[in-house]
Amino acid sequence: MPSHGTLAHRLIADHLVEGRMEPGQEIGLRIDQTLTQDATGTLVMQELEALRLDRVRTEVSVQYVDHNLLQADERNAEDHAFLRSACRRFGIWYSKPGNGVSHPTHMQRFGVPGRTLAGSDSHTCAAGSLGMLALGTGGLEVALAMAGRPLYVTMPEIWGIRLTGRLPEWVSAKDVVLELLRRHGVKGAVNRILEYHGPGLEQLTAMDRHVIANMGAELGATASVFPADAAVRDFLRAEDREDAFRELSAEPDADYDLTDEIDLAALEPLIARPTSPGNVVPVREVAGEPVGQAVIGSSANPGLRDFAVAAAIVAGRQTDSAVSFDINPTSREILADLTRMGATFDLIAAGARIHQAGCLGCIGMGQAPAPGRNSLRTFPRNFPGRSGTEQDAVWLCSPETAAVSALTGEITDPRDWAAKEAAPPPRLRLPERASVNRAMLEPPLPPEQAARITLERGPNISGLPDLDPLPDALEGPVLLKCGDNVSTDEISPAGAKALPYRSNIPKLAEFTFTRIDPDYPRRAADLATDSGPGHHFVVGGENYGQGSSREHAAITPRHLGLHAVVAKSYARIHWQNLTNFGVLPLEFDDPADYDRIDADDRLRLENLHTDLAPGAEPRLRLHNTTKDETYEIHHHLSDGRRRTVLAGGTIAALAGAG
Repeated sequence: MPSHGTLAHRLIADHLVEGRMEPGQEIGLRIDQTLTQDATGTLVMQELEALRLDRVRTEVSVQYVDHNLLQADERNAEDHAFLRSACRRFGIWYSKPGNGVSHPTHMQRFGVPGRTLAGSDSHTCAAGSLGMLALGTGGLEVALAMAGRPLYVTMPEIWGIRLTGRLPEWVSAKDVVLELLRRHGVKGAVNRILEYHGPGLEQLTAMDRHVIANMGAELGATASVFPADAAVRDFLRAEDREDAFRELSAEPDADYDLTDEIDLAALEPLIARPTSPGNVVPVREVAGEPVGQAVIGSSANPGLRDFAVAAAIVAGRQTDSAVSFDINPTSREILADLTRMGATFDLIAAGARIHQAGCLGCIGMGQAPAPGRNSLRTFPRNFPGRSGTEQDAVWLCSPETAAVSALTGEITDPRDWAAKEAAPPPRLRLPERASVNRAMLEPPLPPEQAARITLERGPNISGLPDLDPLPDALEGPVLLKCGDNVSTDEISPAGAKALPYRSNIPKLAEFTFTRIDPDYPRRAADLATDSGPGHHFVVGGENYGQGSSREHAAITPRHLGLHAVVAKSYARIHWQNLTNFGVLPLEFDDPADYDRIDADDRLRLENLHTDLAPGAEPRLRLHNTTKDETYEIHHHLSDGRRRTVLAGGTIAALAGAG
C-alpha cells in the first residue's frame, strides 16, 4: 500500500476497500460512523427505505436534530417525530431538539481517533480535530454507508500545514483558519486534505482544532486531519471517555504533496467581510463600521472556551444598546458547564440573549439581522441571504472580536479596545470535567423491537421523486447562467421559509435558484409537457455548488427538469450530489467558452448513451443551436458514476442492478 508517512494516508489505508491511493483516482472507503442532521436526515431516512435496509451496518450512526428547531407551525415537529421513528426502526442513535449541534455533540459522545466518519453535513470534517478521517458528503452517500457500502471519493492530495509559535493575546483559533482563507480562498483546498502538524499544535486544545477543522469546508477541503495527541486525550478524559483514546500522528519524515506554514505568533485578529468566507481582512482595516448584531456560537466556534472568553470580556459591562448580542450554545453540556462557571450570568447581565442549543442563525432559522445592518458572527459562512435576510451584511470573526464589538457598537480590534480600557486578557479556568449527560441521547432499539416500528409520516413528507433515465439526446434552453462560487444556499435556500419543506420536494422546488432568479421555478414549469418536466441547462462558473452538503440543491432542480450543468469547475460534494440524482456535471475544455453562452441560448447534447458508456473517452461536444457554435466539454465520471447518471440516479441504478 503506497504511503507518504502522513496521518491522512494512514487513515485512508486503514479503511481502503477499493481503488489506488493516487491523487485523482476514485477510491472506496469503509465507514465506521455516520452523522445525519434534521435538515438532511429526513431524505436519508427515506433513502434507507428505498434501499430496503433492515438495520444500519455501521459501528455507530447518529441522527441529530439541530437545524430546524423553530416550531412556528407543525411541520418541523412532524419531521422530528418522523426522524425519531426512523431511528427506532433502523438502529440509529437519536439526539432530540435542544441537545446540541451535531459536530461538537458527536465529538463529546462518539468521536474516536482513527475512525472514519461520513456525515450529511459539510462541516462533518470538524471531527478531524480528534484524529478521525471525517468527510462531509451528500445524504445518499451517507445512506449507502449506513447500508454497509463504501464511500467513494476522489483520492485527494495531502496538504501539510505546519504550525509554529504561539498565538498572541486576543488572537484565537478562528484567526488561524481565517488566515488560511485569506491566503488561499474558498476553493484553495478542493480535492485536498489539510493535515496540521508542528510545534504550534501544543497550545491548541481539541476544541481549538475543531474551529480550524470545521472551516476546512470553506476552503473546499475533502477533510482536515489533526494528530491524536495529549490534547485529544485531555478532551476525551474530560468527557469521561479516555478509554477511546488512541495516539496517532504522522511519521517524522512524512512527505506531503503540498506544504504551507503558519507562524501563530505573527497572526492578528482577522474578519471575513460580506459575502464570502474568503474575503478576509485584518479587523483594524475595517474598524469603526457600525454593528447591529453580534452572535457567539455555531459549529465553527462551539467550545466552552469560545463562550467563556466572550463572557469574561463583557463581565461587569453592558453591550451597546444598538447591538443584539446573541448566544447560541452548541450543546446542553456546554450550556450546563457555562452556567456552572457563572459565565451565563455574566452574559445575561451584559445584555445577551440566550438561545437554545442548536444551529439557529447559522442556517437562517431565526436571528435574522436587519437589512444592511452589520452582523458579526462566529459562524462558518456568510453567503448572501443565508442569514434569513436577503440584503444582509454578515461578517465572520472570532469570539473576542464579536464580544468586544458588541460592547463598542462598532467593529473593533480587541487589542485596541484592551489598550483603551486597560483590560487584561481573559484568564479562564475551565472545568476539568464536563457536565456529561449520556441520558439525553436515545440509543438504538434491539433488532426484534425495531422491526415492529412503523415510520410516523406527517402530511409534509412527500417521498422521494421518481427520476427518469438520462435520454440519449438533451436539448433545451439555458434557463440560468450564474457566476463563480454559487453556493448551495443560492440553489436551494436554507432559512425559516424554505427549510420546513425539506421533506416536501415539490414544494421546496418552488424556492430553487430564487436568490439568483426569482422567476426560475416558474420558467422551468413552463417548459413542462404532458410527459413530464421539460429539459433545460444551467451554466455555471468556478466552484459551482460550494457550501452546504444538502442534496436538495441537486434534487429540486432535477425535479424541475435539469439534466445537465455545464460549469468551469465544481465543489466536491455538490458534484457528487448531482450524479447521485442523475444530473450530468460537465466542464468546459476552454473556460472562455463560458462567455460565449448567454441565458436562453438553446443547447444540445447527442449520443449520450454512447459517449457516457463505461470506458468511453470523457469528452463530449455541446452544440449551441442559437448561435450555431460547438464547444468541447468533458466530465470526470468514473465508470460507476456513468452508469448512475444514465440510470437516472443512484437508487435507480441499484434497483436496475438487482
